[in-house]
Amino acid sequence: MAAIELKNLVKRYGDGFPAVNDVSLDIADGEFMILVGPSGCGKSTLLRMIVGLEDITSGDLTIGGQRVNEKAPRDRNLAMVFQNYALYPHLTVFENIAFPLRLAKLPETEITAKVEHAAELLELKEHLQRKPSQLSGGQRQRVAMGRAIVREAEAFLFDEPLSNLDAKLRGQMRTEISRLQRRLGITTVYVTHDQTEAMTLGDRVSVLRKGILQQCATPRELYEHPVNLFVAGFIGAPPMNLLPATVENGQVSLPFCTVPVPAGVSAADIDGKLLVAGVRPEFFEDAAYVDAAKRDRGQTFSATVDVTEWLGNEQYAYVPYESPAEIRSQIDALAEELDMEAMRPQLIVSLDPASQVAEGEEAEFWVDVSRMHLFDPHTGANLSTTSTTAPSAS
Repeated sequence: MAAIELKNLVKRYGDGFPAVNDVSLDIADGEFMILVGPSGCGKSTLLRMIVGLEDITSGDLTIGGQRVNEKAPRDRNLAMVFQNYALYPHLTVFENIAFPLRLAKLPETEITAKVEHAAELLELKEHLQRKPSQLSGGQRQRVAMGRAIVREAEAFLFDEPLSNLDAKLRGQMRTEISRLQRRLGITTVYVTHDQTEAMTLGDRVSVLRKGILQQCATPRELYEHPVNLFVAGFIGAPPMNLLPATVENGQVSLPFCTVPVPAGVSAADIDGKLLVAGVRPEFFEDAAYVDAAKRDRGQTFSATVDVTEWLGNEQYAYVPYESPAEIRSQIDALAEELDMEAMRPQLIVSLDPASQVAEGEEAEFWVDVSRMHLFDPHTGANLSTTSTTAPSAS
């Protein structure tokens, strides 16, 4: 096991495009680090630079205290698990797991012991004599993980390992990977575009955008204190409501109500400006279901509901509003970059499943104004946070 340190890593291709642009990260020994972002953000390229499959244009990569920029992949002692499993179809599960050990010419007794130990960890002992074609997708991924375990590598590197699995199996495999990493205590770098994987697996999560590190923090800090509009829009499902907001005399005017400028923001610095207000759907409620003890923390307002979605354990209401062209263009550009459907100018409200709010009717809602963020629409910077965990690059 070893710590991994990235210092100002840059990867440029022949056309000069920086797929990875000045990324610095310190990954602690035994830490589970997630690299997340939309397609083309540079996360897989960064992982391949760590393992040695991509050359480093500039910067330094250190593993276990040793600079490894020029070392071949086989000399870095890292184990990589790919999206497509990369199993040998003609070999049994036992031989697939044992393959790196046979390359190292270990004694047969040692190979057998290591393979059986890994198979027991991954609940594969009864499948050791089967071929990959006889296994389910989840079992094949466990075989690939077993091959990584027996190497006793310095770190595990996962490149979107669950992308080929169905939703239910992805949930099961997330739990297995998390449990296994905790048990082994091995440094792990995990690439995904799925924010659910990122938020549930990682000790810390690094959000990338166009090759630039936006923020590196714990899942909770990313969720509660995004440094900019990009991170705010990327983290959270349903996504954060991004609303046009004007500020005047210490008050923020939103499409549905007027609320005080949030704590930590200088009202004088933003007076008269057009901003973007961010409030997550779960910080809105049906006013009829708001606990009396917290009602004074927020603001009530009335609005006409367009659509409702009842999912059994949760319910959402969608409320349309008008958005200025300047803000609309900014949000549309963000939605396109995040590879999401266009973020319609509509408020998403999380409701109690028992709420009787109906489509086409006016309802009274409540919003926790203490959980509101204010963003500069031009730089994307969060004006409401004092977080210093990462650059607020936009």
